[in-house]
Amino acid sequence: MIFGKIEYLNLLPFHLFMKRFTRTTQAKAIMEYKKNVPAKINHSFINRRVDAAFISSIKAKPYRYVNLGIIAKKEVRSVLVIPSKENKKDKESASSNILAKVLKQQGEILIGDKALRYALENDNYNDLAQLWQQKYKLPFVFALLCYHKDKQYYKRVERAFLKKKQKIPMYLLQQASKKTAVDPHDILAYLDLISYRLDAKAKLGLKKFYSEAKRI
Repeated sequence: MIFGKIEYLNLLPFHLFMKRFTRTTQAKAIMEYKKNVPAKINHSFINRRVDAAFISSIKAKPYRYVNLGIIAKKEVRSVLVIPSKENKKDKESASSNILAKVLKQQGEILIGDKALRYALENDNYNDLAQLWQQKYKLPFVFALLCYHKDKQYYKRVERAFLKKKQKIPMYLLQQASKKTAVDPHDILAYLDLISYRLDAKAKLGLKKFYSEAKRI
């Protein structure tokens, strides 16, 4: 079983959960991780080099997924456009590049931890999740937990992960801080902006995104 692992801060609680979860399942012995940025993981999943992963929502539509995602109810601070005359996509992204077009935003797109660092140090940016919410009054779904096989396993993952909020030990926060150059306090504040439950309203947001993306 190969899981595509995106090592952005927004998935820190999930990866901590999976480490704990696999201790009590047979998956620990067979779970392997393939690490990369979202665009590369998308490609690996589509080509079946990984069995499951959080896949960019724009790429996830044809595939099976559970009710887990990376979702912003309002602002997110890690998906930005820095206004400028020239458009520049983020090569690590898929959904965010399309979202910028849907929202008619011009400039440089930044996603992930580098975008969060930028947002913490600057104010000349547009938060795409916030713009989406202001325009459509819906959450934005950036990614979905997709799978090729083992549906029941990933449904168990969904239920267990959503059952309670994951408490991140300070030593892990410090490790993440050292790796990303983001203060532990700022990491926790950022994670409060992220939802993982693909509820009815998030599904409406996802449906709206697919509809708007068709028009560009």
